[in-house]
Amino acid sequence: MISQYQLILRFWENLSILRGVSLRALMHLKTRFSLRLLLVPACLAATLAAQGAQENPPTVEPPVSYASVSQVNILLTQLEQTSQATQLDLAKLRIDRWKVDSGTKKQTQSNVDSLSRNLQAALPGIIGELRASPENLISTFKLYRNIDALYDVMGSVVESVGAFGTKDEFQSLTNDLTALENARRAFADRMETLAGAKEVELTRLRSQQRATQASTPGASTPKKVIVDDTEPPKKPAKKTVPKPPTSSSVTPAPKS
Repeated sequence: MISQYQLILRFWENLSILRGVSLRALMHLKTRFSLRLLLVPACLAATLAAQGAQENPPTVEPPVSYASVSQVNILLTQLEQTSQATQLDLAKLRIDRWKVDSGTKKQTQSNVDSLSRNLQAALPGIIGELRASPENLISTFKLYRNIDALYDVMGSVVESVGAFGTKDEFQSLTNDLTALENARRAFADRMETLAGAKEVELTRLRSQQRATQASTPGASTPKKVIVDDTEPPKKPAKKTVPKPPTSSSVTPAPKS
């Protein structure tokens, strides 16, 4: 059964595939989908895990599976190779020799500089973050979003090179664009898998929390303690009246 988070991921990927229809319109739609929708399972799972830790003894989290680590390492290595090849091909461009107006040259050169900065500075840090935490959904989405942005700008550069550059430049950059597209799809599939796993974990934590609350006496209905701090009025103290002396206790006066 496909979860709502997996449906969101698939819809996001479909928007990217349909770029040829209207790139700007699709990018406007994509920005309306907040990252929070994809991170809801992870955030809720972390919250319930923290609540459960207060009630239950802490448990050691299971290590990441070898298959998962191996998969992400292969994907990251391929992405690093794509990044290196793209940087070399971008550096070989001779935009100043194009027979086109200066505005087009300036815009294309700006896109090339932006791509180079991202590939050299931003992308390696994001890759290192995900390599350190292979199943982190936030880091996975962060990398996917960066690849998606690279793909958009790269597509514009490839179109310009195809119109005004050489055949060899166009072929090399087309191969780089295809490699970016493959990486984008691969990490989209991985996000879908991670989102499904997080939802399963969330369901398990919810059930565990309900079971813990049900088995704890008085956990659901806390006891109320009423403190009466009003003091009752004090009764007035009774006054002691001295008794009159009796006749037997009176001593007669001596006669003169």
